[in-house]
Amino acid sequence: MALLSKGRRRPGGASDNTWPGFVDALSTLLLVIIFLLSIFALAQFFLGQALSGRDEALERLQTQVLELSDLLNLQRQANDDLRANVSQLSASLQIADSSREEMQRRILELEADIAEAEGISGRVSRSNNEQQSTISDLQGRYNVAMENLAEERELSKRAQDQVELLNSQLASLRQQLAALNEALEASEAKDKEQQAVITNLSSRLNTALASKVSELNQFRSEFFGRLRQALGDRQDIRIQGDRFIFQSEVLFGSGSATLGAGGQEEMAKLAETLSAIMSTIPDDVDWILRVDGHTDVLPIRTAQFPSNWDLSTARALSVVKYLISQGIPAERLAATGFGQFHPLDPADTQAAYQRNRRIEMRLDQK
Repeated sequence: MALLSKGRRRPGGASDNTWPGFVDALSTLLLVIIFLLSIFALAQFFLGQALSGRDEALERLQTQVLELSDLLNLQRQANDDLRANVSQLSASLQIADSSREEMQRRILELEADIAEAEGISGRVSRSNNEQQSTISDLQGRYNVAMENLAEERELSKRAQDQVELLNSQLASLRQQLAALNEALEASEAKDKEQQAVITNLSSRLNTALASKVSELNQFRSEFFGRLRQALGDRQDIRIQGDRFIFQSEVLFGSGSATLGAGGQEEMAKLAETLSAIMSTIPDDVDWILRVDGHTDVLPIRTAQFPSNWDLSTARALSVVKYLISQGIPAERLAATGFGQFHPLDPADTQAAYQRNRRIEMRLDQK
């Protein structure tokens, strides 16, 4: 009876827990692979955006490089997790191999029990039905054990296939990580090169602007100096800063925007001086003579000039039109009316009013 009890024992519970463990491992591995593929697709998307927009503003390029660096760190972390999962799967395979060896050992024990039972059947007095039942039971257990062994072998083969696939994917991921590193290094190098070019261009632009301003200041000084000689040393025509100022009474009658004879004479001198200087100004100096009209604060309300603004603008236009008639190119002239809003002297006196009624001329860049 002890022998029969030993023959009826089922194999240890290790084989019963192996299959669920493999299912969990494979499910986890599949989720990790899907997560890695998603991260990789996202990394490729951001990398494509970064590479396609490499000629855009530097600030955007630097932001994309930082984002790619973060994604690369995530990819490396996921790669480390994948290696850990592969190690766990290898350990599970070793446990499966151990379980398979244990199963084979139990099969040998069952076969020994069968042989022993068949030997004892000739010596022990029992019914033929009991012997057949015992033999059938042992045979059934043997068949179950063989089926379990076949399943273990199939699972082992699948696990090995999964390990080979994971190794192949790891190699591919390493290649892609290397490509990402090369792309990031190239992007950083291009960023430094573009920064150097921008710095150089900015320096050259500032130098060119300073040169043009200096050149224009030179011609402005020459223009004002020669204009002072042409007009003489008069109190009602003076230079103040970078402006040449004519009192309105010199050019116009009271409340009028028509140049008088004296005004035309002064503007003719101005046009002659400006024409002489124009021939010496290089073509690449984009200059303009701005004519600004100003009035005092005393309001004017006539049908022709409803406001001081209209009067100041009309006077500036009269000067510009006369200069054009004297051969000054229209594209080099500009007329502006400021009304009473930019006085030279804010005092409420007749002298202040007279100073504020004026035509200002300024040689400037466009």
